[in-house]
Amino acid sequence: MTDDETQTGQNLESPPGRRVLFVEDDETLAGEVMEELMGRGFLPFHEETGPAGLQAALTDTFDVMILDRMLPLMDGLAVVERMRTHNVRTPVLVLSALSAVDDRVSGLKAGGDDYLTKPFAMDELVARIEALLRRPNDTRATVLRAGSLEMDLIDRIVRRGEREIELLPREFRLLEYLMRRPDQVLTRAMLLEDVWHYRFVPQTNLVDVHIGKLRRKVDAPGETPLIQSIRGAGFMLRVTD
Repeated sequence: MTDDETQTGQNLESPPGRRVLFVEDDETLAGEVMEELMGRGFLPFHEETGPAGLQAALTDTFDVMILDRMLPLMDGLAVVERMRTHNVRTPVLVLSALSAVDDRVSGLKAGGDDYLTKPFAMDELVARIEALLRRPNDTRATVLRAGSLEMDLIDRIVRRGEREIELLPREFRLLEYLMRRPDQVLTRAMLLEDVWHYRFVPQTNLVDVHIGKLRRKVDAPGETPLIQSIRGAGFMLRVTD
């Protein structure tokens, strides 16, 4: 690739494909991620500073954005907040060396869609990107509702009617996935890829076990069953008659 062909958000026309804006000031990491994404069939664009990433996000169109938490000249979370203020809805995966719960919550509150702690495996990074690409368009709500279920993504509280449901982290993520796709048949392969971030489909009953545990918590005795098994296909959160 020549210097004139360097991929930045500002100087290339919009070719077809899954366009990824990567904002990262670590040159070594940026090179590794860019190479990995291109090898996976993505079309990545790289910026090094917060203002440059924000300008690219505001003036061009991307399918997904990977954004470092700590950037020169402008903090990554400030970039996300400015994007959302300008109604740019591009899904954002925030990268950070900070792993505290408060920092992850701050990333989500700022407008990020997912949060990945450094160091990370490339397979997980790609799986997170692909999961964001498969999400429904409207992912900015901090409270999800599906039938009688309500999920607060910030406070991590789930209720069915007046009853509060205590969930383990994986169960919470699994139910969130179901609630974002009500009345849709979800295969085991989809759940393994998007909830567990597996790059392949192993011979396992992992999904069935977790669905069973989740069903016992969501569908209490006497309540209309919401989580249903679809014979030969997968599972569904049925919220309409």
